[in-house]
Amino acid sequence: MLSKNRKFFAVLTSVTLVATIVVASPAVANFKQANPIGAALKMPSSPVTLNLVDVAGDLQVVQPMVESYMRRFPKRLASVNFETGDATEIAAKLKAQQAAGKLQIDLLLTGNDALAPSIEQGLLTKLFPDYNYQLGASVSRYLPGAKLMWEQAQGYAIVDDFGNYGPLLQYLPKTVAKPPTTPAALLDWVKANPDGFTYGRPSNSGPGRAFVQGLPYILGDKDPQDPINGWDKTWAYLKDLGKYIPYYTTGTGKSMRELAAGTKKIVPSSAGWDINVRAIGTVPKEAKVVAFENTTWMMDATYLAIPKGESADKLAVALDLMKWILTPSQQAYAYDDGYMYPGPAIAGIVPAMAPASSRKVIRIYGRPEYPALLAKFPALPQLPGKKLGAMFEKWDKEIGGDKLK
Repeated sequence: MLSKNRKFFAVLTSVTLVATIVVASPAVANFKQANPIGAALKMPSSPVTLNLVDVAGDLQVVQPMVESYMRRFPKRLASVNFETGDATEIAAKLKAQQAAGKLQIDLLLTGNDALAPSIEQGLLTKLFPDYNYQLGASVSRYLPGAKLMWEQAQGYAIVDDFGNYGPLLQYLPKTVAKPPTTPAALLDWVKANPDGFTYGRPSNSGPGRAFVQGLPYILGDKDPQDPINGWDKTWAYLKDLGKYIPYYTTGTGKSMRELAAGTKKIVPSSAGWDINVRAIGTVPKEAKVVAFENTTWMMDATYLAIPKGESADKLAVALDLMKWILTPSQQAYAYDDGYMYPGPAIAGIVPAMAPASSRKVIRIYGRPEYPALLAKFPALPQLPGKKLGAMFEKWDKEIGGDKLK
């Protein structure tokens, strides 16, 4: 079985390689010529405590990496307080803390949803090229797709895990005999099954974002990279679809729980969510997924950022922790329970390096059809910063902001 896993991930890596275009990044092109700011930073004389807030749902992946760092370097990091938060609220929280001079968040674990406004509002520490000394060599090992996602962070974060291709539609075979495979078929199905479909608010749901951002490519919109002026077909479709959706969920977890409970019959998903929710028992193992015909995959990633206002001691340890997270031994933890599927962001990581529990999850809950399915269609990064924020705002205003549950 292990050889099959190796074959799978070899194929999946090739998917990433052929589906993305690597753009040379000036931030790390000369990482050995380190910025003096980073080179001058020294480790503290006594261990620090860090506060990490997760607004991406990725703590299950990152926490083991952080805890292994604490065990390895107890003289640098004494403890970490782990908290969770809301991606739609974290930028305002950071801004308030910084304005008051009372920063209580040392590390932010986020998707591109909260990353975009945090960058736009100037709330994060610029990592590249300022701290190439600590991180340049690490990010130079990114897989091509992970590198594209990292470049969207504009130098303000690292990608700690990567993958989670979407959109997919997830359903239970006992309730949906013939799932729709085109947007038009989905609309017809929803018309015939009102209240049978919903999706998570895009600003707080990875599969919700992938579903919305994939539509411009499938529907043939004028400019899939311009959600305001180039998505006429997509916005019209979402409005039409919304006539038969009584409410949208506040996040993916709620969508999946409704699928499991039978209150919804079809919900958007992604490769990582599909595997993870079945592995942890949120959704029955027999749940299936289907992709739209002629789809375009939206890649996903989780980012780790450092808010502005850190002391030099905490900053030094936080950067060193980031470097640790991007080492091969720690990236192997990114296989996790399939959450970011496959998960590792750097090259050279294979399932044999993962914990036994992760290998078991992939063996039992991985899908044999994924290699061919993921190789069949192109894969692209999600919308960058301001464009993503504009899409969120328009969706909230015109589609579902007043229909959240």
